[in-house]
Amino acid sequence: MANVKLAVIFYSMGGTNYQLAKWAEEGAKETGAEVKVLKVEELAPESIIQKNEVWKKTVEATKDVPIATGDDIEWADAIIFSVPTRFGNMPSQMKQFLDIQGGLWATGKTVNKVVSAMTSAQNPHGGQEATILSLYTSMMHWGAIIVPPGYTDQVLFGAGGNPYGTSVSVDQNGKMIEDVQAAVKHQAKRTVTVAEWVKRGNQ
Repeated sequence: MANVKLAVIFYSMGGTNYQLAKWAEEGAKETGAEVKVLKVEELAPESIIQKNEVWKKTVEATKDVPIATGDDIEWADAIIFSVPTRFGNMPSQMKQFLDIQGGLWATGKTVNKVVSAMTSAQNPHGGQEATILSLYTSMMHWGAIIVPPGYTDQVLFGAGGNPYGTSVSVDQNGKMIEDVQAAVKHQAKRTVTVAEWVKRGNQ
């Protein structure tokens, strides 16, 4: 699978989705995939960010992570998105990133990209599944191939059993409640495996 190129594209305010992205990178690299971890551009005003210590720390922790571009989408055979939920939807930062890929979409360069998604929220019913589905809706328009984890491994049940994509609840102190590391790695490996099938069958 060394020839599969995976972009892990995240948005993170509190650090959770950055951690999920890094676990996905680890899992994918274990299969031999070439991986880029990328963040989407921050749109929130600096004045708002500066009032939130956790947000400020995340901005600092991710300052050296490259910002995702359309070139990264074009480069990738597979993409894993990781975002927090915002009222049951993806954050505006990720939405804008997807919205500005119209040029790639119009020229067919998003077709047959293999995609999967992960998310987080402050409670198990805080919109986790709806957020992933909001992302997958855009992917259907892209002509992408959506690869959910389903119930393809026992590790998924220990992580809460979300068949749409790994999701984690985060407590008031920013700590993950469920142990999702193994589920994230499984999802990444499954995404890379399907991407390899698609790539091999398309040659």
